[in-house]
Amino acid sequence: MEKYFDMSYIWAALPDLLPYLWVTLYIVAFSVIGGSLFGFVLAAAKLSNNQLLRALANAYTTVMRCTPAIVLLFLVYYGIPAFAEGVFGIYLQDVSTGVFVVVTFSLQFAAMMSEVIRSSYLAIDKGQFEAAVSVGLTPFQAYRRIIFPQALVVALPNFGNGLISVLQEGALAYTIGFIDIVGKANLIIANNYGTHTLEIYIALAVIYWVLSISIEKLFAVLEKMLSKGKQTIKTT
Repeated sequence: MEKYFDMSYIWAALPDLLPYLWVTLYIVAFSVIGGSLFGFVLAAAKLSNNQLLRALANAYTTVMRCTPAIVLLFLVYYGIPAFAEGVFGIYLQDVSTGVFVVVTFSLQFAAMMSEVIRSSYLAIDKGQFEAAVSVGLTPFQAYRRIIFPQALVVALPNFGNGLISVLQEGALAYTIGFIDIVGKANLIIANNYGTHTLEIYIALAVIYWVLSISIEKLFAVLEKMLSKGKQTIKTT
């Protein structure tokens, strides 16, 4: 009789799961890049003097915060093709599922990043910008050399947390048939007729633990490295 729990099956499952880790990482990378770019646009709108732009950007952030990731994923996956075909006559049913996954998590990440960028910018004393311009720097040079490096240090912890969040919530992509590392895990379970389910999910959890802890440690190191100059200025 087959054992109910087989510890060795955890390690045996890893070679089948790990090749699909790259699919998950690609999705995370594209979502973070797209979300960061859109987040900059939203942050600029929130910081602008235009009341309409501020209201629209804040409304977008509120809507994204109030929408569960899995609901947003279904809205994008089923809604965009239906809207494109019904309104513009564009057929999108053949578009790769991964595209809708990236769009979903880019939209969600952008809402978070807009607040991270906005709060990081506001955390920097504006007197530094005025002082930089007064000594001959252009506004662009002042932002690039003075404001941006300091804001980056402030933003790094929250950016790292957002990256981990995208990594974890991206596991929902299998619900629309996307085969990443979680989708592959479910295929293995289905092929095994439901046996060794616990072992497969433990192997999956180990992979996510290693990734999340690695990202957390990496951003801690980056924050420490980028903070050295700031700490030196304070102590001299």
